[in-house]
Amino acid sequence: MPAVSRRAERAPHTGGKTRRRGEALEEALLEAAWHELETAGYRAMTMDAVADRAGTSRAVLYRRWRNKAELVIAAVRHHAPMLSGEVPDTGSLRGDVLALLQRSSDRLTERGPELTYGLLADYFGNPDIFAELHGQVVQIGASVMATILKRAVDRGEARDDIPPMVATLPTDLFRHQVVVARTPPTREVIVQIVDDVFLPLVRPERDHDLD
Repeated sequence: MPAVSRRAERAPHTGGKTRRRGEALEEALLEAAWHELETAGYRAMTMDAVADRAGTSRAVLYRRWRNKAELVIAAVRHHAPMLSGEVPDTGSLRGDVLALLQRSSDRLTERGPELTYGLLADYFGNPDIFAELHGQVVQIGASVMATILKRAVDRGEARDDIPPMVATLPTDLFRHQVVVARTPPTREVIVQIVDDVFLPLVRPERDHDLD
């Protein structure tokens, strides 16, 4: 994503309303939201501007997303996902988790602090939205970690009886760092999460016996 200082001037939609349905309509809306986010920034972005860029009405947007925060999260997941993208497959448990967390950190960094701060403010400003979005993020993190851990179990790198709370520790601690520090975790913090906290809890018992 271009830096804020290099954002292009927004080119408004110049035609009339365009009739689209289903996936084609949702694709157009998410692309419009992504481009509006790039050009205007999170704080200046409006639902009206997204609807105008997509050649549709604001009501169409609100039937799918209740507010700007929900729309932006959907656009980010669609265009440059952090957790919900392709699950890393480096050949090792450590490599997979490091790659997942580093990708998330890099993409947050690319989008800049304005997006993180703006989303967090809206995220916590509405308890109902917070509960729903938090649940979605937790579910995505759990699904990705389940895939990574299944591969690790098959390779003999992890136990097959890992409690859910332990399985999601990497993504939970990453999210905690973003919320508390209001900045993406550094490489050093990511390595600490993986090496010092997570791996010792999931390694097979025989690995512990050799320590």
